[in-house]
Amino acid sequence: MRPGTFARIAQAAAIGTALPVLLLAYLSGLDAGVSGVPGEDSCTRCHSGPAGSGSVTVTFPGALTYTPGARQHLVVIITDSAEKRWGFQLTARQANSTSTQAGTFAASADGYTQLVCTQTNFRSQAFGNTCATNGMPLEYIEHTQSGSRLGTAGAVTFEFDWTPPATNAGNLTVYIAALAANGDNSEHGDHTYTAKYTLTPASVGPTPGPTPVPAISSGGVVNAASFQPGVSAGSWVTIQGSNLAGSTRAWSSSDFAGGALPTELDGVSVKIDGKPAYVAFISPAQINVQAPADSALGPVPVEVTYNGSTSPPGTAQLQAVSPAFFLWSGKYAVATRPDFSLAAGAGLFQGVDTVPAKPGDVVILWGTGFGATNPAVTPGVVPPANPVANVANPITVTIGNIAATVVGAAVSPGIPGLYQIAAQVPDSVPDGDLAVVAQVSGIQSSSSVLLSVKR
Repeated sequence: MRPGTFARIAQAAAIGTALPVLLLAYLSGLDAGVSGVPGEDSCTRCHSGPAGSGSVTVTFPGALTYTPGARQHLVVIITDSAEKRWGFQLTARQANSTSTQAGTFAASADGYTQLVCTQTNFRSQAFGNTCATNGMPLEYIEHTQSGSRLGTAGAVTFEFDWTPPATNAGNLTVYIAALAANGDNSEHGDHTYTAKYTLTPASVGPTPGPTPVPAISSGGVVNAASFQPGVSAGSWVTIQGSNLAGSTRAWSSSDFAGGALPTELDGVSVKIDGKPAYVAFISPAQINVQAPADSALGPVPVEVTYNGSTSPPGTAQLQAVSPAFFLWSGKYAVATRPDFSLAAGAGLFQGVDTVPAKPGDVVILWGTGFGATNPAVTPGVVPPANPVANVANPITVTIGNIAATVVGAAVSPGIPGLYQIAAQVPDSVPDGDLAVVAQVSGIQSSSSVLLSVKR
């Protein structure tokens, strides 16, 4: 089975700048892993047809070099005189390790491109405009549904930005697979093209001076879903500040040892109440970690260490539980139906099919900090798929201040610290954007989080 097959119903995302853990969504576009990277796949697996007379090329600004951390504007050109619908997927990897992501992409403002992020086992993925905060280490850029431009004949271009790794990573390889299709909505009669480019590091000037001391912003340790102060053991935590890291990346499979989550990425580590946290994402201004096991309650110190320099302590407010829902567009709960379609107001995302929840619908709300499970899941390990780790303490949910039936609540299999709360929308709720609030062990989630409901 090719990479991404399991992820057709993919991990949803849009946690804004919060957490690198993904949630579920279905978007137009290719599954991750079809750009032609060795050991992965390309468009030729699904689209068949006689050899075409076209091509795919990528133009880079200047020579095939990169300056660490310096953004480049790339242009993809697909030509084929016989076809009239278009698509592509491109990624960048370290030349000496094709499983290691090289840099990050930024989708274009014209809506023709989007990012798709995935785990190294390709069992889950997420689409959107950023992969920087979702904890999936492999990143691809590809066409959107509008970018396919049905009816455009001869050739099309796609433009976007790529930022290489912040430090010299040796030679990098850019892989691309492109599709020139006949637009008949089948997999037949289409032409596929592939290309790859090797980029070498440019001179980066004199050796930099000492690493600046990391600093945590005042009030900069928050729940990664709600961005409120309360956090708890095993919940996802966002740390904001400056000089927190020298690179931007999420964890990858090579960072795990014996199934344990990493406590350090690229010289960056975090301690909460003196205990190592599990580092999922780093950047100079933000780090995302899973909080370690801890029985303490109240304010505790948080320290970030980068390349031997440790920050002055920040403060985390430890609670027994810290229930919070991840957000779309800063205010809507990330919510899906059991078939993983998005339960959200129409038009919330450009080019994405979103439908509000209806009274009687069961919606899955995605969050963190809901506390102990049965069987127990220890922070720092990947939750098993079997048996499912159900939330140990009773959870209540209200939608529009009306009690909803909680169908189930559990940690998402395979994704540390991510909870799925399934609740049925009450029949009596009105249409509109309604507050959705959960409570566990006497602590409520934020009352400002909304769910769109429409009959």
